[in-house]
Amino acid sequence: MNAENIHQLVREDHPRLFVNQGDWPAVERNIDEKEWDLFKNIKAEVNDLTDVEVKPDDYGVDAAKAALVYRVTGEERYAQLSFELLAESVEYYHDCYQANEPVDWHSHSRIHAWVAYDWTYDTIPVDERKELATSFLKAVEQVQPTEEREQFVGENWSNHQSGFYGTRSLLWYAGLATYGDGVNDDLARHFLTRGYEMYTDLLAYRSSAAGDVGGSASGTVAYTSGDYPWAEFNFFHTLQAATGRDISEKWPYVSLLPGYLFWNWLPGMREFGAGDAHHKSNTIRNPHRIHAHCSHIVHFYGEKCPREAAFAKWLRERLPREFHHNDLRWPLSRFFMTNQYPNLKPEGPPPKLGTARHFPGLGQVFFRSGYGQGDTYASFTTGGSVDSHKHYDHGHFNIFKKGYLALDSGARAYPTNHLTHYYSRTAAHNCILIKMPGEEMPQDYWGGPAPAPKEKAVPVPNDGGQREQLDSKTVAFESRPEYAYAACDATGAYHPEKCDFVLRQFIYLPPDHFVVFDRVRASVPDYQKTWLLHTAAEPRLDGSNFIADHEGGRLLGKTLFPRNASMTAVGGPGNQFMAGGRNWPLGDDFAWPETNPLYGQWRVEVQPDEAARDDHFLHVLHAADQSTETVADMERIEDTDHLGVRIEDGTDSCEVTFGLTEQASGHVTRTKSDETVVDRSLIESVANQENLFN
Repeated sequence: MNAENIHQLVREDHPRLFVNQGDWPAVERNIDEKEWDLFKNIKAEVNDLTDVEVKPDDYGVDAAKAALVYRVTGEERYAQLSFELLAESVEYYHDCYQANEPVDWHSHSRIHAWVAYDWTYDTIPVDERKELATSFLKAVEQVQPTEEREQFVGENWSNHQSGFYGTRSLLWYAGLATYGDGVNDDLARHFLTRGYEMYTDLLAYRSSAAGDVGGSASGTVAYTSGDYPWAEFNFFHTLQAATGRDISEKWPYVSLLPGYLFWNWLPGMREFGAGDAHHKSNTIRNPHRIHAHCSHIVHFYGEKCPREAAFAKWLRERLPREFHHNDLRWPLSRFFMTNQYPNLKPEGPPPKLGTARHFPGLGQVFFRSGYGQGDTYASFTTGGSVDSHKHYDHGHFNIFKKGYLALDSGARAYPTNHLTHYYSRTAAHNCILIKMPGEEMPQDYWGGPAPAPKEKAVPVPNDGGQREQLDSKTVAFESRPEYAYAACDATGAYHPEKCDFVLRQFIYLPPDHFVVFDRVRASVPDYQKTWLLHTAAEPRLDGSNFIADHEGGRLLGKTLFPRNASMTAVGGPGNQFMAGGRNWPLGDDFAWPETNPLYGQWRVEVQPDEAARDDHFLHVLHAADQSTETVADMERIEDTDHLGVRIEDGTDSCEVTFGLTEQASGHVTRTKSDETVVDRSLIESVANQENLFN
């Protein structure tokens, strides 16, 4: 099966989108035995539409609901209603095009419109059906990306490397619904071929990003757990219904998604807030969609990948009952999930959960002491091959323990200068700044600056940060019970004329300590270097120490190198979002107050007191509760070839040293109650990982 012969495999009869005639008995059993309440609600909604004056608008989802009720009840009045809604929708799609306006950023409603066409196919008079299909095909064709016109404001032309829920995604459904019907078979075949190519490209791209650990096309959880997975599941359903081919087995990475979500999952059903997260509360935004995605994984992989499917069931059951509801964008999906394998029992993570997990394609490493309310959690940004909704944040880290102690700052405020000039920039993250006078930063994030109505359009400022969303390298990773370690060479993310070397080594010492070592070589000694750590509340500074609180947690930090460094607290009202020498506020029209702690109200800045090409930053961070008042006893280690620290915390003693060459190197020695538990050189490569469930 390939793009060139896919048309030969499409069944001749209808329906063929999501379900076929042979699937209907299983769908009806699913409705009768499990989803009767959902069906009743949908039927009531459809009945309410009979009293509504139908005029041109986008009724795609409603038309599909009416078609479903027709298929289940056999009452042709519902098929007629579906056709009326479909006809008005297609007229509306043309009206939008003539007005140079998009129908919607998402394609889901138009896909549902094709479902309505397919499911009521046999009830529509031939001439009316062909006229409608011809018009609908044209509506799809004219919104495809082209050099012959400008993209409409708000029109989604995104390709397979994104969520793939824009206009390109329509080709597959339009071609599948109409091929062989004598409407315009040449165009339908072209749509079918091109749609199949793009969906298989999507599967290959996401498979590469997920690897054998899990993930999707973005490291932003709201997308990975939200709209993105629908592309795979909808393609699997429709291809199988139309051709009888189940290709899910060829793409086992899909079954690994719950593992990725698990490592992002924080107490209180929250997450770290990477990339284009809103940061209002950092609550996982799509719990109902996670429920649907886990159910799809059980449906497709219950036999092929039973351990992964059992984990999907376990994760699904962790969701509060109020989130076991339908997705409004895909309200019919639960009817198609006819294989839920009742004998497959939910099974959580293995008892010996690793200390860290590396997701190479997404450029993320996660650390944790466990998965309870009082455990310590962290994330680290390094490497990666996907840039969808990613920021300029190589080397950034988050730390969570009973609150957000080191966080990803800013808010997803659009349209405002804040989004492009602060939120996405390196200055909003726990990274290194290198200020080269006159540097021009990229201006194309989210298509370029989009100031709020009361703001002036100004260039993205020189914050001293990075200019590439990709181009860092993960040069080391290892997870052990005694420590976990990752190293990020971020040199390629900065302007090549301002630095020769930027390396961050990040070590987690369970349960609560972190050691962060940075080596930075600027092209010119006078290029000011700044080490950043963003906090929810104002930090308390005391010499080389600082303390910052949030909710029930506390972060205690200490700067060991540079020996002579200045430490400054920057923030407070009017100064929370500083980049390039000025503050970038959220604006008067933003829905939430900019004093929200999770937007990052303060930050700690550490700068060397003397100008030099080479600088080393060494910090120890302790995640604790607020009963902890002081940092552990620490001693600097310094010789010609190494810098490091000796930490004494009760009966736990740890010595961590780092080499000073461009190779990421070092050594960890740890004793507990005078017994050596580890004495080991840091790995100088990326270690292989076992399957999560081994």
